[in-house]
Amino acid sequence: MTERSVLITGCSSGIGYTVAHGLRARGWRVLATARRAEDVTRLEDEGFEAFGLDLDDSASLHAAVDAVLAATGGRLDALFNNGGYGQVGAVEDLTRAALRAQFETNLFGWIELTNRLIPVLRQQGAGRIVFNSSVLGYAAFAYRGAYVGAKFALEGMVDTLRQELSGTGLSVSLVEPGPITSRFRDNCLPHFLRHIDWQASRHRREYEGQMARLQKPGPAAPFTLPPEAVLDKVIHALESPRPRARYPVTVPSHLFWWLRRVLSTRAMDAVLLRASGGGKR
Repeated sequence: MTERSVLITGCSSGIGYTVAHGLRARGWRVLATARRAEDVTRLEDEGFEAFGLDLDDSASLHAAVDAVLAATGGRLDALFNNGGYGQVGAVEDLTRAALRAQFETNLFGWIELTNRLIPVLRQQGAGRIVFNSSVLGYAAFAYRGAYVGAKFALEGMVDTLRQELSGTGLSVSLVEPGPITSRFRDNCLPHFLRHIDWQASRHRREYEGQMARLQKPGPAAPFTLPPEAVLDKVIHALESPRPRARYPVTVPSHLFWWLRRVLSTRAMDAVLLRASGGGKR
């Protein structure tokens, strides 16, 4: 059997790192990418074929794809779009620069990478494309507007892409985690401090709660699962004869998916505000 190959973005830690190790253990040839040179070196030291890839930089993205395809002889079986960060802040405090940065990393880079690889997969007549979305791709939390907006947009783009690739042999899936153990909170704080003038905001009290949450050790929310829970869904999306369009992961992911179908908008808002502590969690 020919060794299956998968390109994974955001492999420096958390979900991407766990999925890279998990798929390699299952016999996949993993092409791991990370933004920072030191993380690429660390992945190489762990035995991965690793490449630098900055989702905000088209030149870096295309250079990484060229290097990956050169290494594989022009073949690739799967892509797992992962990585990114969450921009915390009330919608009224979000600048154009903050929104642009969030969408560049969490949406535009993923779509550009996917579009670069679709012709390769289509020519082969088969391939799997998996996007790591979020429970916040269909359930909005207060003070997460930039992240929610990028994930809502991602879900719409992927639903459209799935229809457009119907009949090509390519499958497209969304993995929708809720709270997962990772460095996600650590990565949020610098972006919050860079883009949000929190001390001058009318939301200062809520922001103080947000900063406490971002700096709190241990799980930030109930029902937090380890990244292996996401790995299980990615394995199914890549290996099942009938991959699903969506893979909710945690209890909140399943719960909010169904509640939004049975509750009124007003009632759903109340549930989500309570779940997020009014934005303080």
